[in-house]
Amino acid sequence: MKEERYFYVPSAEENDELPFAEVTHALRVLRLQEGDEMFLMDGKGTFYRAQVSMATNHRCFYNILEKLPQEKTWNGNIHVAVAPTKNADRMEWFVEKATEVGFDEVSLIHTKFTERKIMKATRLAAIITSAVKQSRKPFMPWINTMVDFKTFMEQPREGRKYICHCYNEFPKKDFFTELKDNVSPDEDITVLIGPEGDFSVDEVALAIKNGYESVTLGQSRLRTETAALMAVTYANLAKRKE
Repeated sequence: MKEERYFYVPSAEENDELPFAEVTHALRVLRLQEGDEMFLMDGKGTFYRAQVSMATNHRCFYNILEKLPQEKTWNGNIHVAVAPTKNADRMEWFVEKATEVGFDEVSLIHTKFTERKIMKATRLAAIITSAVKQSRKPFMPWINTMVDFKTFMEQPREGRKYICHCYNEFPKKDFFTELKDNVSPDEDITVLIGPEGDFSVDEVALAIKNGYESVTLGQSRLRTETAALMAVTYANLAKRKE
């Protein structure tokens, strides 16, 4: 039995041809030919069972055989806002693994101690797309452009809001326990993860003033990308559909 082949086609139902970004893999790697079946994913919650109708050296056309609506495996919207690490590879690792686990949205924030001021959203988008196909997630996580911490605080947010930090000056609740015991399943959540040097004391105070709840991810001191992935994992587990 052949393995199912998945391709990301944002407007699959309105088109009949694979995007250029998918053609090389389909024709030169998988060597798909006329009559072969494949699955298309639009990143908006629908898979399509399709069949290759024509394949040339550089183009691949298809016919849709079946529309397959999907559902998320977790409730609500999971949004993580993270300060990019100095090493871009570590942020790329985070978005890949977070996509495999399952989340909805990522924001990049510039804080007082953030070492990287620029992060290529197009590169992160390509990594997320690959992870969506590999893990067969029906919904494509959204990437927001990088903004400074104060601007992020001024943006309205639905649902519950949390900031993870290591300061003893502020009382902290356990993030996973809070989500599991005190947050309704359908409620959206936003969680902030700081840079390697943590948020500044003033940033934590500003977040709390703006309705963010002070939380901890546990006793260990974690690298930024590890903390961000743990936050996504905790949120996914706490909001997982039965």
